[in-house]
Amino acid sequence: MPLSKKRNNIFLWLFLSIGLTVQVVTFLVSHPAPISLVCGALGICSVVLCSQGNILTFAFGFAQIITYSYICYTEQLYGTLAVNVYYFITQIYGVYVWRKRIHTDNVLTESVPTRKLSGIVIAAIAFSIAIGSVIVGWILATFTDDTQPYLDACTTIPALVAQVLMILAYREQWYIWFFIDAIYVVIWARAGDYCLLAQHIFWCINCIYGYINWSQTLQERA
Repeated sequence: MPLSKKRNNIFLWLFLSIGLTVQVVTFLVSHPAPISLVCGALGICSVVLCSQGNILTFAFGFAQIITYSYICYTEQLYGTLAVNVYYFITQIYGVYVWRKRIHTDNVLTESVPTRKLSGIVIAAIAFSIAIGSVIVGWILATFTDDTQPYLDACTTIPALVAQVLMILAYREQWYIWFFIDAIYVVIWARAGDYCLLAQHIFWCINCIYGYINWSQTLQERA
């Protein structure tokens, strides 16, 4: 195994171990419902594998979506609940797309080839997300008993876009996921679920790691 890849694997396991340890410690200190610990641990495994471009991210992702959806339902975060249904459906397609883009039979160890967007496309996506978030926030505030309608909307609309970019293996997904996770830090701090708060803080850090790793992959394949 090349030295650079060996170092990357060591960092991967260390990073994952730190994330899982933080989840357990947070659970022991704050005593939320056990499902929060399970959801947080599954989510950490899923995003770390995604930052590596590993198709196993979807296996943990499916399980995390189910547990997270239940938590969102109990917290009356209907926008986030709806987007989790969207995640579940699109991840089925995501497995197919990633499997097709990995040009080897050993899909569990090879990373998916990544791509990048142009500046004009990024600007258009950002504008569309802003307009859509305002509209959805108003709908949630007016027609539902959503406890945090505008914050909920500012995670729902960007997530729709980020999920598509993730499935299509575009590096710029990490910009959007960072924005989403930063808002979720506020949401779960206000909701008092510190396991999910810790999960999203870790996810913010993972977005930086994922962007760097996917950028390196782009350079290596250039």
